Amino acid sequence: MELVERDAEIFRELERWRVVLGRHVVELAGFTGLKACQRRMRKLVEAGFVERKRVLYGVPGIYTNTHKAKLVASLPKHSAKIRIEQIPHDIAVLDTAIYLHKKKGIAFSDMVTEKQLHGLDGFGVRKHRPDFVINHNGKSHCVEVELSLKAKARFESIIQANFMDYDSQIWVVPDKLCRIYQILAENRKRYNNIHILELQEVQQ
Repeated sequence: MELVERDAEIFRELERWRVVLGRHVVELAGFTGLKACQRRMRKLVEAGFVERKRVLYGVPGIYTNTHKAKLVASLPKHSAKIRIEQIPHDIAVLDTAIYLHKKKGIAFSDMVTEKQLHGLDGFGVRKHRPDFVINHNGKSHCVEVELSLKAKARFESIIQANFMDYDSQIWVVPDKLCRIYQILAENRKRYNNIHILELQEVQQ
């Protein structure tokens, strides 16, 4: 199979996001439609570069790189394990990235994912990192998808840290009625860089 630059781009995107579905690949790699994307992904699977795993009932197959793809694209050899309990969250993270790409014109190349941020921290350093960070027009914006409530003190410490570290913090929450939204709204009085999106708006 002859690989093209788009294939290398697919390998790179599969590596840096935690959960990637077919509909995500359409946007990340700039396919004209889902069918064209599915044909190419099928060829990559058949050639042994990509795997399509059915991990959770009701969720389409999740694409991951094989060792063969990692060698070709010079990607890290270790593989991150898919955490079943995190799949809805990780899907929402990439949905948010695509939403901001379409709505705000943010290039995917301007986004640095949580996996990449931890990689930059180095081995053994475990600290909270946003789901992804946007570096655009000389400013930095962190994006947090929060679907289940953390302990309030922990949650508020993250809000404060994001206020210090980034020009703005964008939070995606289930809806305006949830406790997560209420805490963010309360903290917006102290930290004026908080922006809140509802998950439904993002995933439409």
